[in-house]
Amino acid sequence: MVRDALRIFSQDRTGRADYALESGGGSILSSRCSQTYETKTALLSLFGLPLWFFSQSPRAVIQPDVQPGNCWAFRGSSGVLVLRLSMSVSPSSFSLEHVPRSLSPSGTSSSAPRDFRVFGLQDEEEEGGKLLGSFRYDQDGEALQTFPATEQNGSWFQVVELQVLSNWGNPEYTCLYRFRVHGSPADAQH
Repeated sequence: MVRDALRIFSQDRTGRADYALESGGGSILSSRCSQTYETKTALLSLFGLPLWFFSQSPRAVIQPDVQPGNCWAFRGSSGVLVLRLSMSVSPSSFSLEHVPRSLSPSGTSSSAPRDFRVFGLQDEEEEGGKLLGSFRYDQDGEALQTFPATEQNGSWFQVVELQVLSNWGNPEYTCLYRFRVHGSPADAQH
């Protein structure tokens, strides 16, 4: 039992392949109109004048490091991210991960996504696409939460759009730490 738990933990904590993972071939295509939130704290200054402000790019969402602050923060409570998966898949579930409240420097998770939707797209220019599910991330639940696709019709997609509709109360920004796409590869079905 312990061995099985350790095996799953070592397999990206879900025991499922992540087709969005950058090191596996996934990539960020677009954040559409969502703007990266620039922090007001200078990382580098000279004679008290700020020279460089630190902010993560949307690529942080498809990388395995989910340490506090290592997220893509976008302005406001809603935003969009379009991802190219490593291959065409029939999505079966999605995992969203946020830093646990206990590890948050502010002690809150108000910047965590709350309500979100996932769409399968034929290409990055498509608007709308096929709704694969509408979900709510539970800020009081586990840091890593997996949601089953509510629309499974055997369609394959290599482009997925994540729409964050709201967060848990932060008026300035929303932080996306990690988003995973699980499913069956198209070539495994033929």
